[in-house]
Amino acid sequence: MWRVLVVLPVAIPEFVSGYSWVSLTSAVYGFGGAVLISTLSLYPLVYLPVAAMLRGRDPAQDQVARSLGLGPGAVFRRVTLPQIRPAVLGGALIVGLHLLGEYGAFAIVRYPTFATEIFTEYNLGFDPGAAALLSVVLIVLCVALLGGETRLTGAARQARIGGGASRQAPPVPLGRLTAPVLAGFVGLATLALGVPIGSLGYWLIRGGSTTLPPASIWAAAGYTLTLGAAAAAAATLLALPVALLAVRHRGRLTVLLERSTYLARALPGVVVALALVFFALHYLPIVYQSAPLLVLAYAVLFLPLALIALRATLTQIPPGLAEMGRSLGRPPISVLVRVTLPLLGPGLAAAAALVFLSTTTELTATLLLRPTGLQTLATQFWVYTSGLAYGAAAPYAALMVAVSALPTYLLTRRIDSLSTTAT
Repeated sequence: MWRVLVVLPVAIPEFVSGYSWVSLTSAVYGFGGAVLISTLSLYPLVYLPVAAMLRGRDPAQDQVARSLGLGPGAVFRRVTLPQIRPAVLGGALIVGLHLLGEYGAFAIVRYPTFATEIFTEYNLGFDPGAAALLSVVLIVLCVALLGGETRLTGAARQARIGGGASRQAPPVPLGRLTAPVLAGFVGLATLALGVPIGSLGYWLIRGGSTTLPPASIWAAAGYTLTLGAAAAAAATLLALPVALLAVRHRGRLTVLLERSTYLARALPGVVVALALVFFALHYLPIVYQSAPLLVLAYAVLFLPLALIALRATLTQIPPGLAEMGRSLGRPPISVLVRVTLPLLGPGLAAAAALVFLSTTTELTATLLLRPTGLQTLATQFWVYTSGLAYGAAAPYAALMVAVSALPTYLLTRRIDSLSTTAT
């Protein structure tokens, strides 16, 4: 149960979480509120890749370390932490890049950032020059984050030699720490899930008399599901060859290719969307305001999410397995399909989950690129909240959370089963 609950906050859009807190107290305005809301909304982006890596590692390594006289703390520092470091740093990188381009949550808590100022220049002042200068600053910050992550991660391999045995790590008895740990989980779930869901429940009850055409909400849900699935498939397929090159054939060019995919993550969705609008109008008018162009924007924005999950899992797969397959006469594509991809299952599931959940709650790029007449749950929610029709907006927000929560649960279960098989 806790595995699902700790992931579910990523299914709640940051702007929905921000509104739920603002509706309770004005104390969340400013820097403190921005940190609180961002932390509660984004920590699953670190949890998912770390959990996938932890479930794929061999627990025998810890047992050997304990047999050599190391205590639990020393085992964690010297054995476990170095192995999960790529996932931890990768997740932290994604969070940092996401915050550089976040608009909705910061706008709600009235905390000015480069992203909010860029959106203001484009949407209100229509000053592309000023927005471009601010975007350059974001790119510089992104490059700095990428450089720091590269230096800290290093090139150490995390894969074990040999296939290992299929086993699960034994449960660790908490003893006297059971109550404090459970209290911490309950507190986290209350802040990250209870407050937003409680606020939505309040507005659902208070706005119960609001006229809501059923066809519109189900149409928006259908568009959201379709776009989310398409974006998850596209981003994961695009990230797979990049991850394979970055891990198996690491060099200057592959590092440059891998790091270049993160640059778009530092830009607000509005900047990426307007760049695609410019490209479509000048070079390919047929795709302007079309679903494929919107899916392309999602793939550009969320490709790093898929790449981080795939790269973290790939580091655990011994390269000798693929080399053995090729030595037996198998062609590279056969080795990829029959050896690498099955072992990469947890990473593929985590990548698809991250992209799908991010797509279903994306707002700014969708507002600019969606085809005429197409409304997703996020855009319709924003339309109603912009008009202060909170009762009408609540059903869309609640369904948005439900649409994201169900795949989160299923993918979490799938990651568990695949990790057990791959261990």
